[in-house]
Amino acid sequence: MRHSLSLLMACTACLPAAHIETAVAEPAHRDAVSKQSVTKALAARLPRTKVTHVDCGVLSGLCEVQAGSTLFYTDPKARFLVVGHVYDLKTHQDLTAAKLLAINPDSMVPAPTATHAGNDGSVRKADAAPAAGNVAQKVSLADLPANGAIEWGGKGPHVTVFSDFHCGYCRQLHQDLKAMDARVTERPISILGTRAISEAVLCAPGHAGAIDMAYAGETIPKGTCDTSGLDANEAFARAHGFSGTPVMVRDDGAVVLGYRPREFLEAWLKGGN
Repeated sequence: MRHSLSLLMACTACLPAAHIETAVAEPAHRDAVSKQSVTKALAARLPRTKVTHVDCGVLSGLCEVQAGSTLFYTDPKARFLVVGHVYDLKTHQDLTAAKLLAINPDSMVPAPTATHAGNDGSVRKADAAPAAGNVAQKVSLADLPANGAIEWGGKGPHVTVFSDFHCGYCRQLHQDLKAMDARVTERPISILGTRAISEAVLCAPGHAGAIDMAYAGETIPKGTCDTSGLDANEAFARAHGFSGTPVMVRDDGAVVLGYRPREFLEAWLKGGN
């Protein structure tokens, strides 16, 4: 997802860290009562939204509500509606992205999708996410400095990735590209407050191992090096509308915003040859 607020767009509603921790499982009957009351209240307040699942045992103080392929959150009394992505600051996971992936693994949203409640009692995806801005479809990376790039990978197709080390989709993309033996130029941008991690990876003697540690949430010994290239990465991302991660840039400058499965990557990267 430093630091300019224009890049901190992966979350449309931000919560105190204390409310993001996974809740200790409550008694089953209490959860059932909460689920029933929330479902009933939502039916009255959002009559045009077909709620398909409610889970009040995932997050403390919040109930997770699924309406088809849309995910949002509410308090146990269903008075307040929370839209956006919820992040676990302890495990560095995007809980919303993980759930959306579980709901529909074949539909990878390229960036957090705006959701809004209509005056007609419906909750739906917005036609366009204001956070995403105007994303460039093709860019030139020629002017970006080498000291903002982390090179890793094998002898396969080459791709440049703008990533955040707390981004769950970035972590999955990292694993896919490794399996493809791709040659990767990784350019970290700190959307989720990961500038210190990016600096540690950039200054580490072994970049490939440091990236693995970063995505695993392990501590990387802090070194010293010129990290001004990270500023250039973030300025470039802002200028081209990269408000979410990952963003992939092919060698011909073509841009893809968001995670894509391996089958797509293999075909897309061949298109740049």
